[in-house]
Amino acid sequence: MEATMQTTTRTQAGPKSCKPARKRRPVLLAIAIIFISTIGIAGIAGVRWNPTASVRTGLYVVTNDQNAPLVAFCPTGEAAAESISRGYRQRGLQCPDKYAALLKPVAARTGDTVEVSQKGISVNGKLLPNTAAVKIDSKQRPMHVWPNGTYIVQPGTVWVLSTYNRYSYDSRYYGPIQVSTVIAHAKPFWTSH
Repeated sequence: MEATMQTTTRTQAGPKSCKPARKRRPVLLAIAIIFISTIGIAGIAGVRWNPTASVRTGLYVVTNDQNAPLVAFCPTGEAAAESISRGYRQRGLQCPDKYAALLKPVAARTGDTVEVSQKGISVNGKLLPNTAAVKIDSKQRPMHVWPNGTYIVQPGTVWVLSTYNRYSYDSRYYGPIQVSTVIAHAKPFWTSH
């Protein structure tokens, strides 16, 4: 009986071919062009992406409807300074201070009654969910809460409140906003959940 021994021959790998990478370049370029074109067309059509937590992540369409459920606005005064220093707003070209506008749901309009309490904010007697102010933000910094009390929404102002995110930086901290600071009205187009 003869014993046989199997041997494995190792071959040294030569340089990798660049052909597969070259074939992928036109495909990647086409995908990039389609992606950028889609964003451009959506922007022209008034569709905006919102990645922030105050409202559901997704696409929102800008509208001329003054009664749209959301507004994009440029904070002023202390709210502007605080939102920048704490990183609540990113750099952008939307507002005079060269930071991005905030997108928030409108909770109360001219003539509505707003009651601020430790339980949260009520509009016309209805307590809105997730509107109780928090004492500290996510980085353990103290929050300046709008004073408890009952307020009648004055002409030229609105209250903006997120019932989606209890940590939203909104009217529970800076009160009503001036309508003159609103740069756009928006409606949900496609959102998560």
